[in-house]
Amino acid sequence: MVLIIGGVGALPQPTGSSVEMLHRLVAFDTTSRGSNLALIAFVRDHLGRCGVASELVFDETGHKANLYAKLGPREAGGIMLSGHTDVVPVDGQEWHSDPFRVVARDGRLYGRGTADMKGFLAVILALLPEIVGRPLRIPIHLAFSYDEEVGCRGVRRLIPAIAARPDRPAFCIVGEPTEMRPVIGHKGKRSFRCHVRGFECHSALAHQGVNAVEAAAELVAELKRMARKKRDEGPFEPDYVPPYTTIHTGTIRGGTALNIVPKDCTFDFEFRLLPRDDPEAPMRELIAFAEAHVLPEMRAICPHSGIRFEELSSFPGLDTAADAEVTRLVAALSGAGDAGKVSFGTEAGLFQQAGIPTVICGPGAIAQAHKPDEFIELDQIAHCERFLRRLFAHVAA
Repeated sequence: MVLIIGGVGALPQPTGSSVEMLHRLVAFDTTSRGSNLALIAFVRDHLGRCGVASELVFDETGHKANLYAKLGPREAGGIMLSGHTDVVPVDGQEWHSDPFRVVARDGRLYGRGTADMKGFLAVILALLPEIVGRPLRIPIHLAFSYDEEVGCRGVRRLIPAIAARPDRPAFCIVGEPTEMRPVIGHKGKRSFRCHVRGFECHSALAHQGVNAVEAAAELVAELKRMARKKRDEGPFEPDYVPPYTTIHTGTIRGGTALNIVPKDCTFDFEFRLLPRDDPEAPMRELIAFAEAHVLPEMRAICPHSGIRFEELSSFPGLDTAADAEVTRLVAALSGAGDAGKVSFGTEAGLFQQAGIPTVICGPGAIAQAHKPDEFIELDQIAHCERFLRRLFAHVAA
């Protein structure tokens, strides 16, 4: 590791290979709505040049793929390094540089995905030649997924293939941006779309119609009441910010003209759940409210009106024990002390659900993710290099 010379508090600087690899990865536009195959092919070829075979697990269209590889002995166990290859859109954001070209400025690397989470992938790939060829007593597994940003979709095809292997990993480290601090808990998420079907008529005869927008508004108001109750009564877990399950309505669409009682309305909402909260309870409560207070009035006017809920995405929370072996290992490798918890979601809960104990630890700050002029600090890349070199020393014979 190279240090800047010139005073107390000099920050560590990354190797040129990690920075160059980040340049290469960011240049692939892997926005979730598109394909990630160009990046996956680049990674597969890079691994191949290092003598590492990899497997691809495709989506149903064949336009996206997860990548899995293993280094070291064939027996079960070892440590998996996992991350997603997709990024969120840049549409409508005011960037001061090309989001798909890394720009270095003031100790930072700017570009879409630098923090979330191509920085972690870049360091793995850049340091790979340092571990390849060394005899390992513990295997290293690599898992790179697609479509994490739209509901952790891709990894759901990859995890069963990994979990069913006789040489499955013992632990997993997901490299989402935590500023290289170990994270052992995050909230789960369930998101839904509500379709309200009313009965349209002239607004002068509004009593003869079923106003879908107003029925939807009653449901949105009930969600707000539920959100306030969680805020005021909990349950609470002080390690999270905020320390309670949150409920949020994000979009609503309905109606065609002011003088027409609207027939249709849809709105999208989500629950960000504490890991120990019952993930089914909020929807049960909302459905019970709809059936008791909204539907009877609607159907008294039009029996064919109704309310339908569609689940858009979901992933479980993460709840790894503070004294778990993987927690102690990642804490020792990172040197960051106590493990924390975060409110944003990751694929980690799915790995844990599959029986693979998981901790999150990666470079960059989540505060920089998904924003225009997303960046990662150079010293975060350097800290990640140090972390992975310690991991490689740990698994080496």
